[in-house]
Order: sequence, then structure tokens, then C-alpha cells
Amino acid sequence: MSTSLTTCEWKKVFYEKMEVAKPADSWELIIDPNLKPNELAPGWKQYLEQHASGRFHCSWCWHTWQSPHVVILFHMHLDRAQRAGSVRMRVFKQLCHECGTARLDESSMLEENIESLVDNLITSLREQCYDEDGGQYRIHVASRPDGGPHRSEFCEACQEGIVHWKPSEKLLEEEATTYTFSGASKPSAQEGSGYNFFSLRWWLIGASLCLLIVYLQFSFRGSTFL
Repeated sequence: MSTSLTTCEWKKVFYEKMEVAKPADSWELIIDPNLKPNELAPGWKQYLEQHASGRFHCSWCWHTWQSPHVVILFHMHLDRAQRAGSVRMRVFKQLCHECGTARLDESSMLEENIESLVDNLITSLREQCYDEDGGQYRIHVASRPDGGPHRSEFCEACQEGIVHWKPSEKLLEEEATTYTFSGASKPSAQEGSGYNFFSLRWWLIGASLCLLIVYLQFSFRGSTFL
């Protein structure tokens, strides 16, 4: 049921955005599970989304998992004379690593993820089919690995020779920047905490000495009067 809902959502978002991007042309979106990378008919173009985020649900043991390494393959063609275009799409599946079944499971995606992925598709489509400047591609936060190393033996895309799980250069730069700033801030925090600790200790020692002096003075005066 989630698969059909996701497919309907893909088509809904695609048709709505293409109506805005290219209202004079008619486009269709076809789900093709047999689509192969780099096997293109004459006049067709390819776009490969390598770091989509999706949730998988095993139909055998009911195990669910989140993956930031979902691969989506698109083949695109525009007939300029007919002002009609077609997009064929394949979302690569993953195997469940809990039960070890050979059944490949499909992913479901949130609407906001589908919208950003369709934006990237339209950007590529405008560049390759219309020879336009499509603009910048949207970078997905989910492309940062957050669930441990990618297990290629359970990934359909990896089994078909698509190397996609390595983080991009931009993500590596972000990670290095984050590490640099966090590493630089830690010594200062430690120095500050150490400084406060010693200041408090010396303050307590000074206060104790003052109290001792006052006590001795009163004791001396009391012994004098006696």
C-alpha cells in the first residue's frame, strides 16, 4: 500500500511542477522497474539521483530501516515537434539484513523529499532536453551517512555496478569544517572551566583565612579582658 501511495505522490508532484516549469509541453512519468543505467535509446537522456532518503519495510519479517543511500534512475526524452516528453523512472530496492530473505523491498518517501527530488529532475531535464540553465541542484541533508557504513551486498544499485554511497566532496568539507570548529572550541572550554575552578578554590582559601584572623582577634580580646 505504501508503494502505490508513493508512486501516486511522485506523479502528482511531477505533473504539478512540470505544469509550472513547461506549461506548453505535455510530460508523462512512467515507473519502469527494468530500467538500466547507461542503456539509452537514441535521443534519450539520463539523470541519476544517488543520495535520496527513503524508509524500507520488509514484507517478510516487518523490519523497517531508514537509508540515505536510495538510488533513483531517470531516462528522459522530449519530442520537440509534438511538444511531448516522457520520463521513465526506477527506484532501486534494498534487501533486509535482519531476516536475510532474497526478497527486494521498495522504499517509501516523505512528500518533502519527493518534492526536492523532482526539483532536481526538472533541473536536469531543462539542461539536457531544453538546453537551458536549469539552476542549482538541491543538496539533501540526508545524504550524510547517519546509519553506519553502507552495506553494498544488500543494495540493488550496488549489485548492478552503481557506486553511489561515497559522500560527496561538499559533505566531506562540511564534516571537516564541523570537526575543526568543534575541536578548536574544546580546549578553550576546558581552560575556562579550569580557570573558574582554581579561582573558586583560592577565593575559599582567602575567605577561610579572613575568618580565622577575625576569630583570633576576638579570642585575643576576650583573653585580655579576663
